[in-house]
Amino acid sequence: MTNIDDGETSPAPRTTNNPAADDPPGAVDWDAEAPVFDDEPDHGLREPAVREAWAARLRDWLPARACDVLDIGCGTGSLSLLATEQGHRVTGVDSSTAMVALARAKLAGRPAVFLVGDAAAPPVGEERFDVILVRHVLWTLPDPGRVLRRWCGLLRPGGRLVLVEGVWGTVGPVGIPAERLYGLLAPLVSDAELVRLGDDPSLWGREVEDERYAIVASL
Repeated sequence: MTNIDDGETSPAPRTTNNPAADDPPGAVDWDAEAPVFDDEPDHGLREPAVREAWAARLRDWLPARACDVLDIGCGTGSLSLLATEQGHRVTGVDSSTAMVALARAKLAGRPAVFLVGDAAAPPVGEERFDVILVRHVLWTLPDPGRVLRRWCGLLRPGGRLVLVEGVWGTVGPVGIPAERLYGLLAPLVSDAELVRLGDDPSLWGREVEDERYAIVASL
């Protein structure tokens, strides 16, 4: 396993650009948020520089060969779209019917299917995947350790987890620190790499001060 530093990170002030920092996860009506969700630079990836920054990260994190990707908490499908453009086949899952409808429209004609379902128990039956891709979802779930075990069970041998998470807010900060997530993953995977993302404004369309990171882990 790759070691990570134990330094503490101070979360940034709450901002209107990050509603997740202002509200507990259960307080957000994602169906209501769906029409404006893509207005945020790192959600809709409409700005070319932001889009290319995420595309470059996915090229680093996903296998070079075409593979089957499960995008959990897919939202409107922006990362799913990038994955299909890189030759992968995607199954997206989101609890919001409105988000799933937008994802289906955005990826019409591409090798992607989208399902309404629970992130903690994706409704994929016996299907297994080469990669599970999750961005800013795990911290909202009440038992992340149990969820990670379930997700690992959805991977094929040698499969990969790509988890993008962070900690937001100064008054009652929310999120999951990198050290905690790394510790939860350690017994489940053979290798993991921490990638700090907070110092790359091209991913967010602005400078950020809070903790943002990805952990890429292999079974």
